[in-house]
Amino acid sequence: MNGVLMNSKAKKERIKKITRLLVANRGEIAIRVMRAADELGIKTIAVYSHEDRYSLHRFKSDEAYQIGGEGEAVKPYLNIEEIIQLAKKKNVDAIHPGYGFLSENVEMASRCREENIIWVGPSPEAMKALGDKVAGKKIAREAQVPVIEDFQFNASTSIDLILGEIKKISLPVIIKASAGGGGRGMRVIRNEQDVRKSIDEATREAKNAFGDDTIFIEKYIDSPKHVEVQLLGDLHGNLIHLLERDCSVQRRFQKVVEVAPAISLKQETKNKLYDYALKIGRAVNYSNAGTVEFLIDQHERIYFIEVNPRIQVEHTITEEITGIDIVRSQVLIAQGFKLSDDGIRIFSQDDVNSQGRCAIQCRITTEDPQDNFKPDFGTILAYRNAGGYGLRLDEGSSYTGMKISPYFDSLLVKVTARGRSLKTAAQRLERALREFRIRGVKTNIGFLINVIRDPVFLKGEATVSFIEARSEKLFQFRITGDRSTKMLSYLGDVIVNGHPEIGKRTISDWRKPVIPIANTSQPFPKGSKNYLDEHGPKKLSEQLRQQKQIAYTDTTMRDAHQSLLATRVRTIDMLAVAESFARQHPEVFSMEVWGGATFDVAMRFLQECPWNRLKEIRRRVPNILLQMLFRGANAVGYSNYPKNLVEKFVEKSAKAGIDIFRIFDSLNWVESMKPAIKAVIERTNSIAEATLCYTGDVLTSKKYTLQYYLDLARELEDTGAHTIAVKDMAGLLKPRAAEVLICQLRKVVALPVRLHTHDTSSIQAATYLKAIDAGVDSIDVALGGLSGLTSQPNFNSIVAMMQGHEREQPINLETLNEHSNYWEDVREYYAPFESGLKSGTAEVYDHEIPGGQYSNLRPQAKSLGLLGRFEELKKYYIIANRLFGDIIKVTPSSKVIGDMALFMLSNGLTEENIYELGKNLSFPSSVKGFFKGEIGQPYGGFPQKLQELILKSETPLSKGYHEVLQPIDFEDDIKRFKTEFKNNQGELEYLSYKMYPQVYKEFYERRELFGDLWMVQTPIFFYGLESNQEVTIEIGEGKQIVVKYLFHTKPDDLGMSTVSFELNGQSRRVKVRAKEAKVVVKQNKKVSGMLEVGSPLQGRISKVMVKASEKIHKGQPLFVIEAMKMESIVESTRECVIDKILLSEGTAVEQSDAVITFAS
Repeated sequence: MNGVLMNSKAKKERIKKITRLLVANRGEIAIRVMRAADELGIKTIAVYSHEDRYSLHRFKSDEAYQIGGEGEAVKPYLNIEEIIQLAKKKNVDAIHPGYGFLSENVEMASRCREENIIWVGPSPEAMKALGDKVAGKKIAREAQVPVIEDFQFNASTSIDLILGEIKKISLPVIIKASAGGGGRGMRVIRNEQDVRKSIDEATREAKNAFGDDTIFIEKYIDSPKHVEVQLLGDLHGNLIHLLERDCSVQRRFQKVVEVAPAISLKQETKNKLYDYALKIGRAVNYSNAGTVEFLIDQHERIYFIEVNPRIQVEHTITEEITGIDIVRSQVLIAQGFKLSDDGIRIFSQDDVNSQGRCAIQCRITTEDPQDNFKPDFGTILAYRNAGGYGLRLDEGSSYTGMKISPYFDSLLVKVTARGRSLKTAAQRLERALREFRIRGVKTNIGFLINVIRDPVFLKGEATVSFIEARSEKLFQFRITGDRSTKMLSYLGDVIVNGHPEIGKRTISDWRKPVIPIANTSQPFPKGSKNYLDEHGPKKLSEQLRQQKQIAYTDTTMRDAHQSLLATRVRTIDMLAVAESFARQHPEVFSMEVWGGATFDVAMRFLQECPWNRLKEIRRRVPNILLQMLFRGANAVGYSNYPKNLVEKFVEKSAKAGIDIFRIFDSLNWVESMKPAIKAVIERTNSIAEATLCYTGDVLTSKKYTLQYYLDLARELEDTGAHTIAVKDMAGLLKPRAAEVLICQLRKVVALPVRLHTHDTSSIQAATYLKAIDAGVDSIDVALGGLSGLTSQPNFNSIVAMMQGHEREQPINLETLNEHSNYWEDVREYYAPFESGLKSGTAEVYDHEIPGGQYSNLRPQAKSLGLLGRFEELKKYYIIANRLFGDIIKVTPSSKVIGDMALFMLSNGLTEENIYELGKNLSFPSSVKGFFKGEIGQPYGGFPQKLQELILKSETPLSKGYHEVLQPIDFEDDIKRFKTEFKNNQGELEYLSYKMYPQVYKEFYERRELFGDLWMVQTPIFFYGLESNQEVTIEIGEGKQIVVKYLFHTKPDDLGMSTVSFELNGQSRRVKVRAKEAKVVVKQNKKVSGMLEVGSPLQGRISKVMVKASEKIHKGQPLFVIEAMKMESIVESTRECVIDKILLSEGTAVEQSDAVITFAS
C-alpha cells in the first residue's frame, strides 16, 4: 500500500467536511449518489431541466432546482456556469458529476476548484492528462503500456489529411469522441466511401453530447474482449485496483451486459491488466474512482484504450463482488479520508478480492431489439420490478405513469445479480428479468434473457462482436403479451365508445347460464372419434351405412349460430359446455364446430383466431368426431385458391382436430371439389364427405330433377369420398321430396347418406322423419336453445320424437335439455345479432335464401341504409337469382346473389331496365368474379347476355379458376408473411392470411393493440363493465386477473378519455380516444409518396442540412434526427431538387412525419 498513514491531528486538519452535495446529473446515477450521501448524513441538492421535471431524482433529493428553460432538455446539464452559480447561491460544499454530461469535463472540475467547491472526482490535472483519449495514450506509452496507434482531429481538419492518416493506420479503423464515452461519437469505418459521412456524424454527436467535437481515429481490432480495471485512490497517494470487469457484450459501442470478474482470462493476463492500470494511475497521481479500459485480442494481448476518470455505469458489479461501496468511497475520499479510514476500510491491496462471487449487470432500456434497438417512447402503464436474494436494482424514474421522452437515455433500470458462479448469477438474473412487468413501452428484456442464456456468454467467452455473431439466436424471443394492459385498453374502448357493431347499450340483467355438470374424474366415454382412430375412415363409413340407429350431427357450435346469430357466438361460450357435452353424449356421431363463415367472422368481428377455437374444442372433446364445412376450391374463403394451398389447409386442419370434411361446391361443380376430397383421402386419417347442394323441389323442378341429383351422387362417389351429404341450405326439401330423394340416393350409391337442412319453413322435423323412414344414415340437428327458424331442427325434440321408433338412437334427454337451457340463456347476450325472423315462413320456398345467409343479410342491408326495405330486398334476391339462371345458392354463390340484390335495390335496377342502365355501371366484384368463372361453372351455363353486360370487355375463364392459379412457393411466401407480421403465431396463421389477407391484417393489428380477447366473458366483450363492477378473467391455464371498473373522465382537449380500473387490486388507468369528441388535433403531415422524406423515428430535428430549390445528389445528407442522445442522418435516395422544407430545426417529430419534399 503506497503512502503512510497520517496521525489523527494531521488527518483532522486535512478533512474538508461536506454538508451540502449537489449532484450534477439525473436519473439512476443521481439517485445512487444521493443514497450514498444520505447514509453519510449529507444534504443533497438536485438539478433538473424542464423536460425532466417529473424525474424521481428531483424528489429524492433534499432540495431540487430547475436549470435551463423550456425546450432545452439536455443542454442545461452541460451548462457549467449555471450549475456553478446555483451551487454558490445554495451554499453547496461539493459537486458530484455522476457519469456522462460533465463528469469528464476538465473545465467543470477546474471551476469547482476556483470557487472552492469540492469536486467529487479526480483532480483537474489528472482529468486533463487522462480524460482526453489521445492524451491518455501518451501517458500509457510513457508508462510502457501497449496502445493502439491513432490520429486526432476535429471538424475543421481537412478530409484529405484524415484520409492520409487512415491509409497509414490501414482499414478498418474506429472513430471515437475524444471527450467522452457511452458509445456516442463512435463509428467503425471499413471502406473509404463511409469516411465523410461517419466523420460528420461523429463530430456532431460528440459536440452535442460533450460540447467538444474533437475526434480521434485508431486501428480497429476485430472481435476482442473489452475488459476494464476499476481504480480507487485517495488524496494521500494510496491507489489500488478493485479487480476487473468484462464489458464485451456491446451494441453501438455501448455496453449491454457486464460481468465481474472476467472468468475466461488467465490470471497472468489479469495481473498484467492490474499492473498496467496502476502504472497509468500512478503516472498522473490519480485519486478518487476511475476506470482503465483495455482491449484483449484472441491471444490475450492487451491494448490500452482509455481512462474514464469518473464513476462507471457498471460500478455495481464491482461493488457486489468486492463488498466495497465505490460511490460512498468517492464522497469520503473527496473530503480527505484515506482508504484505510473507518468509512472505507481498505488497508492494502490484499483486502480486495472477489470472495468467490460473480456478478452480472443488465441494463433494461425502452428499446426494440427487433427493430434495430429503436428507442420507444410513451407512458409506462404498469411497472412491477423484481427482488429477492442476490439481486440489486438501480432505478431512475421507473414507475406507473412515467412518460418516456425522446430527450434522454433510454435506461430504465440496472439489474445486478450475484452468485457463486457465472451460471448461478445468470440464473438469478434471468429469473429477475422474467419477474419484471413493464407495460406501455417496449423493452429489451427478451433480448437480455437470450444473452445471459447463451452458452458462449455463460463460458465467459463473449467478445465485442458477440451480439453481431449470435444475432440469429439472440433476436429470436417471444414478445411478452402485456395481456392485462391490452385487455384493459379494449374494455376501456367499449366502455367509452361502445362495441363497434352494437354501440353503447344498457347492460341487461341477464340470466346466469347454468353449465351442466359432468363427472370429470373418469376417462371420457368412447365415441365416434375413438372408432375412427382405431378403424380408419373406410371402416367407419361402412359401419355408419350398416347401422340401424339414426346418427346425429350437432350443429350448435357452427351452423346453428351462423344461421340465427350471424355467426357471432364466441369461443368462450362454447368451451364452457364442450367437455360436459362430450362426456354426457358420446352417442352423438359428430359435432360441427368449424368452417363456413366461422373462419371469417372469428377474425373480422370476434377478434379470435379460428385455429385456436378448433384446438381448444378438440382438447375438450377428444371422443366425438369434429366436423367442418369446406367450400371445395374456395376452402373457407370466398374465392378459389391454388391447389397446393387447399391441400396444405386440409392437412393442417386435420392435425388441428378436424375429423370430417364436409366438402361442397357452391354450384355443385364436382371438378372444384376433387382436389380437396383427394387431399383428405391421401393426406389425413379424416373422413372426406362429398356434398350435393339441394335447391328447388325435386318433385316439380325442370332444372334440378331427381336424375340430376342421382347422377351427381354417382359422380361424387367416384371421387373416392367416404360419405355423401345432402346439403339443403335453405330448408327447401319438403317431406315427400325427402322420402323420394333419400330412397333413390341409397339405391344408386353404396356410401352413407347424411342430410342437412334448415327449419326456416318450420316443417323440417317432418322432412327428417320421412328421410329416416327412407333410410337416411345421419341428420343434422341443433340443441333446442339454438334451433328452429333459419337454424336446424330441434335436437331435443327429434330425440323425443324418435323414442319408440325402430331406428331410435338412445340419448339422455334430461342432460340434453340442460345443454339446451344453457344455450337459451347464453343467446340473450347475442340479441343484437338476431335475424329478426320471429317464426317459420313459407316465403323461403320463393326466395330460397340459405339459412346461414339470412341472418347476415340483415346487417348488410343495415350498413347500406336499406334495412327499412328488407322485404323488398328479399324480392330482389328472387329477381337476381332468376337473372342468373336459377343457380345453386350457398356460400359463396349465395353471397353473389345477395350482393347483386343489394346492388339492384340501391341503384333502382329491374329485370327490364338492367340491360340499359347497366352499361354504365360497375357491378360488385363478387358478381364480376362469378360471371368470369372464378368460383366455378353453374349447371346449365351462364346467361350470355347478362354475362356480356357485366364483364364488358373482360374475357371469361375457359377452365376452372383453381386450375389456372399457380402453385404457391410456400418457403418464400411464408418468409414474406413472417417479415410483415412479426408477431404472427405460426404457419396456421399464415393460412388464415392466405384465406383472408385484409381480414387477417386487420385482425393482427387489433390483436397487437388489444391482445387475445377470446377468454373475455361475452357480456363484457360486447357491452363493457358498469361502474364498480368487478370480474375475474382467465387469461391462461391457472392464471386469472381481477378487473374492477371505477369510472372514466370526459374527453380532454385531444379527445382522450381516461378510464380508471383496479387490476388485481392496484390502480390502473388507460387512455381511450372518445369517438364522439369533436377535436382538431394539430399533427405533422405524414409521408404519403415517393417525393416525400420522413423522420425514421420519433425525436427532434437537430439540423436541416439543405435548402429549398437546392439541387442535391444521391446519398447527400438532408437532416439530422436526435433521439435518446443518438443522432441519425437521413440521406437522399435520389438525385433531385428540394421543393420544400416542411419542418424546421428543433421541431419534435413522430415517426413518418414528412420533413422534406422533392420537386417532381
